[in-house]
Amino acid sequence: MIQVEKETGKNFEHSMDSFVQKVGTVRDRATNLQKRADELAPAQTEIKSAALEELLSALEELHVAEEELRAQNEELAIARAIVEAERQRYQELFEFAPDGYLVTDDVGIIKEANRTVASLFKISQQKLKGKPLVNFVPYEQRRCFRSKLNQLHKLDLTQEWELQLCNREGTTFDAAVTISTVRDREGKLSGWRWLVRDITVRKQTEAQIRNIQMQNLQLQETARLKSHFLAIMSHELRSPMNAIIGFSQLLLRYPQATLAPKQENMVQRILNSGRHLLTLIDDILDFSKLEAGKLELKLQELNLAEIVTATQEEMRSLAEQKNLTMEVKLNLHNPVIVNDKTRLRQILVNLLSNAIKFTEVGGVQVEVGEVTENKIAIAVKDTGIGIAESDLGYIFEEFRQGNQTLTREHGGTGLGLAITNRLVEIIHGKITVESNLDQGTTFVVEIPRHVVEQKFRSPDA
Repeated sequence: MIQVEKETGKNFEHSMDSFVQKVGTVRDRATNLQKRADELAPAQTEIKSAALEELLSALEELHVAEEELRAQNEELAIARAIVEAERQRYQELFEFAPDGYLVTDDVGIIKEANRTVASLFKISQQKLKGKPLVNFVPYEQRRCFRSKLNQLHKLDLTQEWELQLCNREGTTFDAAVTISTVRDREGKLSGWRWLVRDITVRKQTEAQIRNIQMQNLQLQETARLKSHFLAIMSHELRSPMNAIIGFSQLLLRYPQATLAPKQENMVQRILNSGRHLLTLIDDILDFSKLEAGKLELKLQELNLAEIVTATQEEMRSLAEQKNLTMEVKLNLHNPVIVNDKTRLRQILVNLLSNAIKFTEVGGVQVEVGEVTENKIAIAVKDTGIGIAESDLGYIFEEFRQGNQTLTREHGGTGLGLAITNRLVEIIHGKITVESNLDQGTTFVVEIPRHVVEQKFRSPDA
């Protein structure tokens, strides 16, 4: 804009010089004509007429020059209006920019400052001008700032220089600074333009993210150590429990006369408690394997109808002890599937034992059917106490159970459904539940007919 003003001024000066030159020429011609007319005799009218025509021609040229000058003046006025509008627009952009803008000389003295930077520094724009920018750098960082300022002489643009600044009240804030070089016509450094952005919130967010990442790493390490501990302890506990169960079974195999009825009852209780504890240990061991991602499938071709029937028969004695009915409904055109027999049986046992455990009247039913050609559904229904709607959201979480009072009455680790859910995920299946209090519960497991062999990895592994 300054260049435009200079060019316009030059044009105006050139027009004025041209006009003055033309006026001078006309004046000279008029003077010469006057002299010639004085020298001539009155009778020489022809010469006077020629002189008059010459004068008229000169006046016409003067009139043309006047019109040209008027046109130049109009162009100059338009150019000045455009320059003023551009200057005003630049000034408004500078003043009302959301980021702070500064202009300093080559030693860092502030020459211009907009409202935003004045607000950052808690000082008026007028008082900000003429002050060294280093005054707004914390004292302990000023040496580093001056060193950086000296390096700026060799650069045309410096982006995202992060530093701490302080306002007039002494409060520091994190800032990101972008600096561009200002040079004169000869290309010499005359100062810098500074864009200053307050990034305190961004730095705080980055620090929070780093803390969260660190906490996540600590949680992952804690989970790994927990799983390792559970795996070791569960394995170590199995040995003495197997010995307790084995010796209890040996004692019960002796003839009835060897043990008194009271003694036999005590041994039977030891055996039952041992088996219960071994089941709990197995749950913990399986869960630790699942969390550590060390569980592998052993896939083979199976007859699903036979597995469901056999598992139901194994659990029938538990149902009969509570006078519950057990029923199996098979709706399979082709019962052959590819799956892990042990894990599939474990899923069925967990669901059936839960159904029997929390059912006092009625019975348990297992239904197996084909959802599609490549998908099979297994439903375990009971007429038990049901699950409250508020508890349905977390029944598959580890160590969580719907009704803690009932859980204490019936026992358990709270891992059965969590393990079941993880096992169903391993075989690319899905488990859902529908239940109402005092109206029973239905668990539905959908599994593919053919499971692809792979090693399961825990989400946290």
